Amino acid sequence: MKRRVPALLAASALALGAVQATAPAASAKAAGEDSLAALLTSDGDQFDKNKRDFDIVTEAALAVVAAKPDSPVGLLADGSKRLTVFAPTDEAFRLLAKDLTGQTIRSEKKIFESLVALAGVDTIETVLLYHVVPGKTLTSNKVLKANGAKLMTAAGESVKVRVRTKPSVSITLKDKDRNDQDPQVVLKAIDLNKGNKQVAHGIDRVLRPIDL
Repeated sequence: MKRRVPALLAASALALGAVQATAPAASAKAAGEDSLAALLTSDGDQFDKNKRDFDIVTEAALAVVAAKPDSPVGLLADGSKRLTVFAPTDEAFRLLAKDLTGQTIRSEKKIFESLVALAGVDTIETVLLYHVVPGKTLTSNKVLKANGAKLMTAAGESVKVRVRTKPSVSITLKDKDRNDQDPQVVLKAIDLNKGNKQVAHGIDRVLRPIDL
């Protein structure tokens, strides 16, 4: 059956790499309403061997919306709604799958299938929503000023921001799993869709809404 739900969280590495932390500030004009879904479908929604893009999280979002058409995940296709997404790379999901299964899985498709089998659609929905900050357009300059802030996510749980500027800039997101390494923002994958109400930043691990 032909998919009618847009891929919500995919982008090519080329598109991401073009958006740098040093990008000039947006003009004072009103924020646009191009949705993240519209922008992030540029890679054709295909599993590949690029661990730095977002194929797995795309398929996860599609699975949720297909099973639950009224899921808040669908808001990523509505550019009139302000939100910020911290989007895990495919490598981030590979690390999660290894933690859950004890195995290193190379195939993106197999990683996705194993996570669906282990977690189920409802849990995947909760995890995805834990990566969405609704009602706020948090560009990188705002995130860099948010050290110590707690961001309330669409899953109803907060994420704490830790910013370091020395010896180099790093942005860490502290989730509910106290025993695992916390995700960091990928500085070469920030401010995606800047100038619009919806923006995204890549992260190198999956945020965990519970202590695994």
